[in-house]
Amino acid sequence: MVRYLLQWLGFGLLVGILSGSASAIFLVLLDWATETREANLWLLALLPLAGFGIGYVYYHYGANSVQGNNLLLEELYQTKNPIPLRMTPLVLFGTVFTHLFGGSAGREGTSVQMGGSLADQIQKWIPLDAEDRRILLICGVAGGFASVFGTPWAGAIFSLEWMLSGRFRPRSIFPAVWSAWVAHFICEWAWGVGHISYSIPEIAPHTLINLSWILVAGIAFGLTGRLFAETGHWIGAAFNKAISYPPLRPLVGGVLVAGLVYLTDAYTYIGLGVPRILEAFETPLPWYDFLAKIGLTGLTLGSGFKGGEVTPLFFTGATLGNALSVWIPLPLALLAGCGFVGVFSGATNTPMACTVMGMELFGYEAGIFLGLACLMAYLCSGKGGIYSAQDFSKKYSRRI
Repeated sequence: MVRYLLQWLGFGLLVGILSGSASAIFLVLLDWATETREANLWLLALLPLAGFGIGYVYYHYGANSVQGNNLLLEELYQTKNPIPLRMTPLVLFGTVFTHLFGGSAGREGTSVQMGGSLADQIQKWIPLDAEDRRILLICGVAGGFASVFGTPWAGAIFSLEWMLSGRFRPRSIFPAVWSAWVAHFICEWAWGVGHISYSIPEIAPHTLINLSWILVAGIAFGLTGRLFAETGHWIGAAFNKAISYPPLRPLVGGVLVAGLVYLTDAYTYIGLGVPRILEAFETPLPWYDFLAKIGLTGLTLGSGFKGGEVTPLFFTGATLGNALSVWIPLPLALLAGCGFVGVFSGATNTPMACTVMGMELFGYEAGIFLGLACLMAYLCSGKGGIYSAQDFSKKYSRRI
């Protein structure tokens, strides 16, 4: 026990420092890219060229890094090959350029890939058995997720729930939690990089009818999470089938995204879309916002641009919850918050992490509503999700 604690106190500290620092640098660059794009909207015209550049670099120099988060999952299950260090700079700059020139993408995938890639370098210098290497990867994912969103408990639970498909190994829990908290501290306190604040000012009474309404909303969140995932998979498969030379896929995708945005004046839906997410907690929005974000994100990532899916899922869920407030008699911000984490739960099959994340972001008073929304969304999303390498075999055969 003493050896175990000392080992993972050391490894977790190192992984937390690496992943937290990487997330801090990434968030600073992402803010710069967003501010630069918003001040120079003409950069959207260069999105096709940026796409070709990203595709060219990944095709010729990326090796298996192009698999992204799915590579982390495959290595966790099979432990065949080291995660290449090149994944960190490739996904970092690929995501920054995607946002700079107006692609619709997120940030979670980048931070998770950087955390996993950096963590796996340790086993090149210190020999580890397969089980310890798995824990190291879990630590990297926990640190990356926790530090990029400022949610250390959710980061730890996400790494365990996502990578182990609910089959928690007791030896993994302490390292994941410790790495997540170290990374969060390094990013927010050591580097001084803060995170966005959200709030749900009004919580509905915990009556049977109100809780029933959240279950109804949860069905919509789960189906929408599945729609988000399937849209991205379908577009990706279509591009792979239609265009044989990989660097041309994001070039064509960039033309389509830029053209759609120019023709429809849909600048609200490019980039992270954080301002729109914040609006979803405050005022009624157009009902179709969530569909527009699904389409542009699917086109951006499916064609080969880089970035995560989680912030677009937040956008999709918050605006869907906002739209449902017309029919469901619950506070608008509460529905937006439940959608924020509910659609995420349905698309990633991580209801526990999403519930905890909601409580970390919005407060524990909304916990029952958030938990019900995430659970129902998870159950209604089917055996699928945004990560094709995720193990869905036991989804409906185990307790949550």
